[in-house]
Amino acid sequence: MDSVKNAVELRNICMHYNMPKEKVQNLKEYIIKLAKGQLHYENFVALNGVSEDIKKGDVFGIVGLNGSGKSTLLKIISGILTPTSGTTRASGLIAPLIELGAGFDFDLTARENIFLNGSVLGFTKKMITDCFDEIVAFSELEEFIDVPMKNYSSGMVARVGFAVATIIKPEILILDEILAVGDFRFQQKCEERINNMMSGGTTVIIVSHSVDQIERMCNRAMWLKKGEIRMSGSAKEVCAAYKNS
Repeated sequence: MDSVKNAVELRNICMHYNMPKEKVQNLKEYIIKLAKGQLHYENFVALNGVSEDIKKGDVFGIVGLNGSGKSTLLKIISGILTPTSGTTRASGLIAPLIELGAGFDFDLTARENIFLNGSVLGFTKKMITDCFDEIVAFSELEEFIDVPMKNYSSGMVARVGFAVATIIKPEILILDEILAVGDFRFQQKCEERINNMMSGGTTVIIVSHSVDQIERMCNRAMWLKKGEIRMSGSAKEVCAAYKNS
């Protein structure tokens, strides 16, 4: 293992959740059952022994069915979640685009949210001010920049989020289904920016339900099934095996 060449190192990552066995209709019922010791849980394994090295400059795709652990793994890499066991190491600034609207206040305008979201990502106010016009131009939302974001569609929210997160070249960019939102032309525009970031050495980690997108954009990929790695290697080989499963 050459750590210098790795952007992300995952070692035996496991993530367990305690899932309630019975449905609780409201907070009052939950408190009553909790007081009476009537709440019962079962262990749910979201990830089980995931180990992988993602090299600097890779565009790394993760495929798998719903519930296979893809988004959980991205949140662990981003530092949003702490694994039950195992270790993770990420080298460099991470820009995660994992949940639409994360870091936004939807009562504020897009203009205000650009500064808010930028600060969440660790950008200085001067940096955002200097890049503001470029962010707005990339999002193509000039006419709506002073409209509260609660009036935005999910595609418009994605445009702003992507434009802010990629205005500088982070060492690691993490995308969870973000390219599935919005019109085809804007998706192409996002892919183009990702390709430019790749040429600058940025490591990109992508989760997408579109296997064709993973195959087209990524050089390496991982197939997760029920929280375990079913296959890891070249994107073409992994995607072909996943399609034929």
